[in-house]
Amino acid sequence: MTKKLELLAPGGDIESIKAAIVAGADAVYCGLQHFNARNRATNIEIGDLEIVLSLAHANHCKVFLTINILIIDNEFNSLINLLNKLVNTSLDGIIVQDLGLLYLLSKYFKTLEIHASTQLTTHNAGQIKFLQQLDTKRVNLCRELNLTEIEGLVAVGKQLDVSTEVFVHGSYCIGFSGICYLSSVLDGKSGNRGRCGQHCRDKYQTTARGKNFPLNLKDNSAFNDLHILHQAGVDSLKIEGRMKQFDYVYTVVNSWRKLLDQFYATGNSNSDDTDIYRVFNRTFTNGFLTGSINKEMFIDNPRDSSALQFTEILDKHGDSADLAEVKRDLHAARSVIKENVKAEIAALNVTKKPLQVNLEGCVGELLRVEVFAGEHNFNLCSKNRLATVTSVTAKPKTGKLQCNGLDKSRLYQYFEKLDEGTFFLQELNLSKLGQNLFLAQKEIELIGKKMMSRLVGAQQNITPVKLPSITAKRNENIKPKLSVLISSIEQIAACSETDATIYFQLPNNFHHNLSSFVATFTENNNLTPWFPAILIGENYAAAIKLLQQLQPKQIVTNNSGIAFEAYKMGIAWIAGPYLNSINSYTMLCLREKFRCAGAFVSNELSRTQIGMIAKPEGFELHYSIYHPMVLLTSRQCLLAQIEECGKQSMDDDCFDNCTRSTTSKNRKNTTLWINKSKGNYHSICHPHHFLNSDIVTDMPNLFSGIMIDLSLVENETTVTLEPAVLIDLFARLIVGKKGAKRELSFAVKGTNNEQYYVGI
Repeated sequence: MTKKLELLAPGGDIESIKAAIVAGADAVYCGLQHFNARNRATNIEIGDLEIVLSLAHANHCKVFLTINILIIDNEFNSLINLLNKLVNTSLDGIIVQDLGLLYLLSKYFKTLEIHASTQLTTHNAGQIKFLQQLDTKRVNLCRELNLTEIEGLVAVGKQLDVSTEVFVHGSYCIGFSGICYLSSVLDGKSGNRGRCGQHCRDKYQTTARGKNFPLNLKDNSAFNDLHILHQAGVDSLKIEGRMKQFDYVYTVVNSWRKLLDQFYATGNSNSDDTDIYRVFNRTFTNGFLTGSINKEMFIDNPRDSSALQFTEILDKHGDSADLAEVKRDLHAARSVIKENVKAEIAALNVTKKPLQVNLEGCVGELLRVEVFAGEHNFNLCSKNRLATVTSVTAKPKTGKLQCNGLDKSRLYQYFEKLDEGTFFLQELNLSKLGQNLFLAQKEIELIGKKMMSRLVGAQQNITPVKLPSITAKRNENIKPKLSVLISSIEQIAACSETDATIYFQLPNNFHHNLSSFVATFTENNNLTPWFPAILIGENYAAAIKLLQQLQPKQIVTNNSGIAFEAYKMGIAWIAGPYLNSINSYTMLCLREKFRCAGAFVSNELSRTQIGMIAKPEGFELHYSIYHPMVLLTSRQCLLAQIEECGKQSMDDDCFDNCTRSTTSKNRKNTTLWINKSKGNYHSICHPHHFLNSDIVTDMPNLFSGIMIDLSLVENETTVTLEPAVLIDLFARLIVGKKGAKRELSFAVKGTNNEQYYVGI
């Protein structure tokens, strides 16, 4: 029998969720108003969640909830309160980015199935192992991967009992998810907090190649690649689009449902894809999936291309096509789709069922509760007996609920609060309840929870979890040590006279030159390996070999896959800044689960947000005080749309040897620097280096390491000192030498530290 793949659909609001259900989705993913990475979608209220669950499950459709953003320390109490509600629902899974949240879920909420968000950029086997260590049951694989890479990771997932999910339709990001800081730095609105400003869709000054939207990719579609994805063994096909309307969701899901059903019945996956062109699209590409990363993946228009597509189709068939007429016909067709979908989802409207609750009892008896709700009729009772108010105290202690038969409003208000699902409190009958009674508040609450658990058919009532506290210890006399990050062999000489820790940055692609890098570290045993955020395929394998051959005392890694391997080999490791460590529970996770020695606090955080972090015992915090601001890293060529290049497609030679830089100005007249260095992916950098000398005096006794990054990245920042002298100046700064901060302001011009005051 042909293995069936899950068809996973987006649900930005209830209407879209209904549309996905009637179109044949096997599962939907949706978010609440808070804690999810699509802040601009309508999303659903917590009170609507039970309706969604009831609708979906009645139609054999699963529901996954997105809590896929980074969490700040002062938000965890609210988040735990939410999880205490979710754990008593029939929710099928939670999609997560934050490592601190992953830790709390795996330790305290074991009945909630954990899925790793695309924001975790999963692209190598070690990352799957890392996530499986945190009880993750599914990973969303990186959108940039090709079929061969996907097959390899699917096989790893199966060995670990971790399912795999692949995006098959919708918008492409130009950069790797989770490590894009464009919106965060330029707007103070972090993509890691669901507030992406979509700068990749912006209009820029016309480039030398005549492009106005040089970062704008076509939409992703694997519609004609179903057979190879099935052969690869993926478990779930994910459609992007929580910002889209219900008619879009219905049309795309329905098209994929027909395709899958045809494939299961006949083995044929050559279905008509006309309908997916009728709704919003920027035309389609499968360039990442096929490994053909070329110029054709771009489109110089971020708006809907449907009308242009149909015009071209008519022209190819020899029919005269007027664009305005095609637009009118398309508008009419979409209107028909909307009306038809409205009619279909109308049948899914759920009217809340009336709920009647009778309370009965007198002094010395158990409180008896009768519940009537359609076919749901049952009885409950308290554990302890009712007593009179006067027999205990004239004024009930805090935490006691007075049950006065004449005070119906108070009890009604309590039981009405339980109405967050498919029922509404129609009547609360207290006629058989004595007067001047009390029962402990926790008893009333327990009865309410049992009642709702029975009504919604959820899991057994689970005792609420209290957030484990982590106390910040700031009385330690910590003297931070300077560290320096370099990226070339030529820079080693500049560090010869310093006692600073020297990190040497490995490129994204070094498997061809593994032996030379091993030799570099062997000959310079003062160098600490620094691993990049993205290590795919052979380069991940090369990184493991380097660890095995060197057995270094310590490493810094921005890749959780390498973190896992270091942990298994017993190598001390520090979490780099691209692992997005922003809260105390992430630090606790890294220390407790992976024996991490320390972490770089994310530069997205403000001074206030950093001050909230409490580090675990024996754990060191680090901070990058000076560095080029890499806003985005891409597997695509970012230069090809700006300057002329003789190549149509990216190849290994481009990856290994291209060393070019150019600029592009956005709508706010900000110059962005596009950089490509040997062995690295393309990146977009801020015009100025980050320099935050204020933190030295603002945060005493917090950081064990203060780092400066001397990586060779071209931008508008100017430095008048030689590297060795600059290193010495920073060394004097962090130990509080008088005048060092002022000297630095003269030596380094054109810097920025707004994130330190704006935050995430």
